[in-house]
Amino acid sequence: MKDMALWNEGDWIASIAVVVLGIFLAIGAKIAIQREPEFAGHPKGLYMLFFAEMWERFSYYGMRALLIFYLTKHWLFSDGNANLIYGAYTSLVYITPVLGGYLADRYLGQRKAVLFGGLLLAIGHSLMAVEGTGGQTDPAINVFWGALAFIIVGSGFLKANISVMVGQLYKLTDVRRDGAYTVFYMGINLGAAVGTILVGYLGETIGWGYGFGLAGIGMLVGLIVFVLGKGALYGIGLAAVAVCWALVQYQSVIQNLLVVSGLGLLGYVLYETFKLDKEPRERMFAILFLISLNPLFWGLFEQAGGSMSLFTDRYVDRGATPASLFQSINPIYIILLAPLFAALWQWLGKRGKEPSAPAKFGLALAQMGLANLVLVWGAEAYGLAAMTPVIFVFLYYLLATTGELCLSPVGLSAMNRLAPSYLASLIMGAWFYMTAVGNFVAGKIGEATGGHGGEMSKDKLLEIYEMFGWISIGAAVVVLLLSRIVKSWMHLDTLEDRK
Repeated sequence: MKDMALWNEGDWIASIAVVVLGIFLAIGAKIAIQREPEFAGHPKGLYMLFFAEMWERFSYYGMRALLIFYLTKHWLFSDGNANLIYGAYTSLVYITPVLGGYLADRYLGQRKAVLFGGLLLAIGHSLMAVEGTGGQTDPAINVFWGALAFIIVGSGFLKANISVMVGQLYKLTDVRRDGAYTVFYMGINLGAAVGTILVGYLGETIGWGYGFGLAGIGMLVGLIVFVLGKGALYGIGLAAVAVCWALVQYQSVIQNLLVVSGLGLLGYVLYETFKLDKEPRERMFAILFLISLNPLFWGLFEQAGGSMSLFTDRYVDRGATPASLFQSINPIYIILLAPLFAALWQWLGKRGKEPSAPAKFGLALAQMGLANLVLVWGAEAYGLAAMTPVIFVFLYYLLATTGELCLSPVGLSAMNRLAPSYLASLIMGAWFYMTAVGNFVAGKIGEATGGHGGEMSKDKLLEIYEMFGWISIGAAVVVLLLSRIVKSWMHLDTLEDRK
């Protein structure tokens, strides 16, 4: 597991598999922006984007399933530091779409941004197959930091822009929009489920390099098309990689970065907002309200890859199942439930009874809070000294998943629907930026369950989960009370399709 042959085999898997998603991205990015004939009630372009995003998420979530264990078992970080690094990495993944969205809006267009993001992701996932001998004194850890940096910046160019493309397939008044984003979201989670299972199993049972090598599926063939485009983008992308290489190692800097860049982003969005007329201005206020809820929801939800994974590994009666595979429960639930939610929103929408986006967000926060409380109550009912029955892990993920389906695809749809066309990708980037804040919050919550440099404590974790469970439910009540006001800001009855 430690010799160079492992790198060669892992890289061979990644390099061959890289071509597959490249084809999907190149074809999908081109077709998706066209008005295609429909299939099963949606434009065919939706399904091309579905598959493109599915393979990209296979890579990301497959790697994510192993990351906390790789940090603690291979690089030998403490639980507290590993959770901080995990939170820093995932938050940066959701910060960089602001850069990718801005460059796509102003200079590139969504298609070229997606293709360039695919290049950087391919490089990053291939580098993850280099594992060295382990421990923090191993020089190979610098390759690991570099791999994370490439994945961070690559996600920034791809993530916001491919989500915008979905919205471009529909009129702003089309009642199928939330359903379409839910179908698209199912593609995300199909890739996440398969990637988590395969990559997690290979990484934990055969070798880290095999798991990360398989996670290198994605994104290369469209590069030929992209190389003919704006060459200066390479310099920007590589400079961003260098910055992220440093940031992911020094997590304390990210907190200041989030504050400074967040204030700058908010200032710019408000500056653009107050130049608008009354109705589009109020739609921007609705956008700001919705994205302000991301940190709480994702701060709790993203425990899945950090403290929840460690809890499952150490305190859950899971038999011989590798703990990383439990992260596949959420995307599997998404695959099963997303079609039901998509049909439900469309059925209610045609009858004028669909909950508004802010009301769905309130329901999401309530379900996420309840997920925490169910886990806590189940673990405490069997005693702190006993192993927690695995059924409570399944219940936790079920409630977290139904909450996610009420928030994430609905939010993607709302960002694309409400934003002015000249700010479409930037606003999508702002959505992911606030998700980044949530991921950093998740790292801080995870750190608190064990303390900086300490081992995770079961009773401390349950105490923190219970506290945030009640906070989330309280926030849900407030959001539901305000939902009518925020819905009025959206002015859905006067939306006009972009020319």
